[in-house]
Amino acid sequence: MSSVQISEEQIISQGAEGRVYLLNDYFGKKCIVKERFSKKYRHPILDNKLTKQRLIREIKNIAKCRQQGIETPSIYNIDKTKGLIFMEYIEGCSVKHYLRQFENNNNNNDNMNVDHNNKGWNDNCLELFQHIGKLIGLMHKNKIIHGDLTTSNIMLRNEKINHIVMIDFGLSFITTLDEDKAVDLYVLERALLSTHPNSEQLFTELLKGYQQVDNVQSKTVIKKLEQVRLRGRKKSMVG
Repeated sequence: MSSVQISEEQIISQGAEGRVYLLNDYFGKKCIVKERFSKKYRHPILDNKLTKQRLIREIKNIAKCRQQGIETPSIYNIDKTKGLIFMEYIEGCSVKHYLRQFENNNNNNDNMNVDHNNKGWNDNCLELFQHIGKLIGLMHKNKIIHGDLTTSNIMLRNEKINHIVMIDFGLSFITTLDEDKAVDLYVLERALLSTHPNSEQLFTELLKGYQQVDNVQSKTVIKKLEQVRLRGRKKSMVG
């Protein structure tokens, strides 16, 4: 590990929990390095313990997904002392980018007075979200909560809609509670609607796919989702 040099120039994103680096030559291949950095406000011993626990939890949940046939980045190596995960770089694009491309193409067609009445999503987009719904349903059936479902955290390998890769399990956890599963869906719904206007149809397709995995589970989770939505609306009204 000490032979691998990581610098600030290689940072491609940074959040509250850590940084993400891109290495262009990690033993001959591109590699993503995720770093969980220390929190200065925590006692060093506690901070080190929590960092290791969360790193191990993330690795375990990624492995559990792969065991169920859910595609995730391959893990190359981990450094528990430094809080580093070395993982596969996914060639392709995020679902967010894929949808933006479709939206931009649609807007260009509108500007050229081409098919003004067709402002919906095409079959590929609808099929994509059914696939995504099935994967989330499979995760929830196996008690895995992603914790940060957004269109940025779902990748398409080689931009193919049937090669979906779930990424960023830093907030993932294991639970049997339908409430947690409903919140997982609600987080994605809110992220989808805020990033891609008029995307209600996509989420409807996602729920169709979700229901196909486990009809019994999906009924109770979707019922909980309605309750979570109601709480969200009340909260936004109060401000």
